[in-house]
Amino acid sequence: MIKEGNVAKRHCILAVDDEKRILTFLTSKIKASGYTVITGANGREAVEQCRAQNPDLVILDIMMPVMDGVEALKEIRSFSMVPIIMLSAKGADMDKVRGLTLGADDYLAKPFNPDELMARVEAILRRATADSADRHRGPIVIGDITIDLAKCKVMVGETETSLTRIEWLLLNKLAQNAGRLLTYEELLSSIWGPEYLNDVQILRTWISRLRGKIEKDSARPRLISTVPKVGYMLEIPGV
Repeated sequence: MIKEGNVAKRHCILAVDDEKRILTFLTSKIKASGYTVITGANGREAVEQCRAQNPDLVILDIMMPVMDGVEALKEIRSFSMVPIIMLSAKGADMDKVRGLTLGADDYLAKPFNPDELMARVEAILRRATADSADRHRGPIVIGDITIDLAKCKVMVGETETSLTRIEWLLLNKLAQNAGRLLTYEELLSSIWGPEYLNDVQILRTWISRLRGKIEKDSARPRLISTVPKVGYMLEIPGV
């Protein structure tokens, strides 16, 4: 729950799943955790609800009729940076990597622990609120990179590139600590929360995406350096 002035505002969560039993369970759990909830039964409804209701977070199943969760994610990302948690009955690494690559913020395999799901929801909403506060600050300039905090955009020389919310959070964290090694644990805890301390794969996936947008040659990165088995560092040119 956040406050605007003296008025408390409850976060609104969109839950989308074609299994009525799971959707009913999600609705009950979300409401019990103090949030408002809207629902959808397929990917098309997820897109429509996002456009109409502008939720604060989306819980989106992958395997659904009409439009699956992956296609819904792609369409939502064309107009919204709302945080999205993907659910999948498969639990396959390929589903996870695909969802994260397309712009999901998190991934949870079915069957999932409802308390773990809500812990992840709360962590993402806390970071989204902090991210919103960051946007009131001025730009960060490192070498030929200018990070526009207000617009979540980056200029690499004369070229502008838009970042997803997770890419932005990662670059912002690295930029604020430019020239200093950030361990896997520091980055995972800061961006995803302490429950992700051992999930190095998710970090590598997003670092790769970020490099693809700001490095001249992402196969030979010069801006974001890797210290094997330890972490990453944003280099300061000339230092």
